[in-house]
Amino acid sequence: MKDSDSDNPAGQDSEREALSQLRVKIDSIDEQIGELINARARCAQEVAEIKKRHSADGEISTFYRPEREAQVLRRAMERNTGPLDNEEFARLFREIMSACLALEAPVKVAYLGPEGTFTQQAAIKHFGHSARTVSLSAIDEVFREVASGAAHFGVVPVENSTEGVVTHTLDNFLGSSVKICGEVVLRIHHNFLVSDITRVDSISRVYSHAQSLSQCRKWLDAHYPRAERVAVSSNAEAAKRVKGEWNAAAIAGKMAAELYDLNLHAESIEDQPDNSTRFLIIGADEVEASGDDKTSIVVSTRNEPGALHGLLEPFHRHNVDLTRVETRPSLTGTWNYVFFIDFSGHVSDSTIQAALSEVSGRVADLKILGSYPKGVL
Repeated sequence: MKDSDSDNPAGQDSEREALSQLRVKIDSIDEQIGELINARARCAQEVAEIKKRHSADGEISTFYRPEREAQVLRRAMERNTGPLDNEEFARLFREIMSACLALEAPVKVAYLGPEGTFTQQAAIKHFGHSARTVSLSAIDEVFREVASGAAHFGVVPVENSTEGVVTHTLDNFLGSSVKICGEVVLRIHHNFLVSDITRVDSISRVYSHAQSLSQCRKWLDAHYPRAERVAVSSNAEAAKRVKGEWNAAAIAGKMAAELYDLNLHAESIEDQPDNSTRFLIIGADEVEASGDDKTSIVVSTRNEPGALHGLLEPFHRHNVDLTRVETRPSLTGTWNYVFFIDFSGHVSDSTIQAALSEVSGRVADLKILGSYPKGVL
C-alpha cells in the first residue's frame, strides 16, 4: 500500500487549504501594491503641477530628470532583500516610473530603427514601455530630431564589446549641440529565426546585419556552412524579409521575432557569450550629478611632440579614472587628431574641474559632451 498524499484525501484537503490561504494572501498583497502604485502616481501628478507653475515653457526636461531616476533605481536595488535579483527588482520600478511620468508628460524617444532592433530594445529598457518610441533610419537623423526639439531624447549605439566603437555616432557629436544624458548597456542575444513556411532542412540564405553575421560566424559555419549570408541594414529588416521566403532565415533579437511573428529555431547563437552593446541617451539639457556619474569629452590636440602625453597627464595626476579613449580623424581637416574620452566623475566635481582646466590649456579645443549617471540597468 502506497503511503502518499495522492492516496490520502485528508492530505489533499490540507494542500488545497494551504494553497487557498496563500492565494488569499497574494490577493491581499496585490491589492496593497495596486493602492501604493496609484498613490505614487497621484504624487507624480502633484509634482508635475508644481513644476508646471515654475516652468516657463513646460518642457519635458522639467519632468524627466535622468539623475533622479538613477538615484531611485539604485535605492531600489539597495533595499532589495530577494528573492528577486536586483536587476529584475529595479526593472519593475523602471516601469512604474515610466507609467507615472507618462501621466505628467509622455516622453518621445527617437531611436535608430526600424522597429524590433536592439536600439529600440535599449530605449525601452532605459525609458520603460510607457515612453513613445519613434523609429528613424539613420543615426544622424536621431541627432537632428533631438537637436530640433522634435524628440525629447534619442538612443544611439556607441560601442560593442566584440566589434568595437560605432564611429558614425562619435562623428555626429562633432557638429551637434546635443548632450549625452545617460547610457544603457544591453546584453546582445542573437537568435536564428524562421517563419511558418520555412523548410528548415532547405535553408540556403541567412539575412542579418553585417555585425550580427560576424558575431555568429562560428555557429553558422557549424550548422549552415553552405547558406548564403546576406547583410541587410538591420536585424529587424532581416526578420521582415524572412516572412515571404521558404528557404531563408534571419538572425535577430526576440523583439523582432515577436514583432514579425517568427519562430525561434535556435537561441543565443552568438560566438561570444559576453556580447554587449553600449547605447548613449542624448538630449538637449545638461544633467545634474547623481552620485555615480560618467563624463564624456572630445578634444583636438595641437600638432606638436608630446601632445598626447600632455592631454592625458592631468587626468593621471588628479587620479581621474579614464574608461575609454578613442581616436577619430577630423571631419573638417582643421584638427590633426580628435580624441573622444570617457572618465568617471561629474563635471561639477572639483577634481574633474581641475583636470579639465589643465587639459583645456594644452589642447586646441575641448568640448564637454555631457556628464550623466552610469548605467544602472
